[in-house]
Amino acid sequence: MKKEYTLEELLHKAASYCSISEHCISEVEDKLNAWCIECDDKVKIINRLIDEDFINEKRYCAYFVKDKFRFNKWGKVKISYALKQKGLSDELINSALQTIDEGEYDEMLAALLKTKLTGLKYEFEYEKQGKLFRFAQSRGFESNVINRVMRNIPQISK
Repeated sequence: MKKEYTLEELLHKAASYCSISEHCISEVEDKLNAWCIECDDKVKIINRLIDEDFINEKRYCAYFVKDKFRFNKWGKVKISYALKQKGLSDELINSALQTIDEGEYDEMLAALLKTKLTGLKYEFEYEKQGKLFRFAQSRGFESNVINRVMRNIPQISK
């Protein structure tokens, strides 16, 4: 037989989940759905978690952007798309993306492209350019940034 939890126990369980790492509302909703919690209880729990600052979407966005840029080496397009998938507002997303230093952003892309270039097989110069461009796009970097960075790397801009 499945154990029945009181609202307070569920709230404590959800708070514990949120205190382990940052989560947005949609992630907490998914977790509550997995626990088969009724809709009105879900709303009460989420509102209480927001009131007690266990859920803070602005803070979540900032950490998400920082982590995906630094550790996953994602560009702004890919980060933005991932945050939109989680139901976050454009305002929050754009504000968090502004925290990425442009110089650091360009350096990250240049390092990625140089690394990719070492293992790249190509016959013609335009083929190399195309492969590097598509690779950078798949990492979520914007076309204008890719073009600018590629022009400034001697091994690429021949």
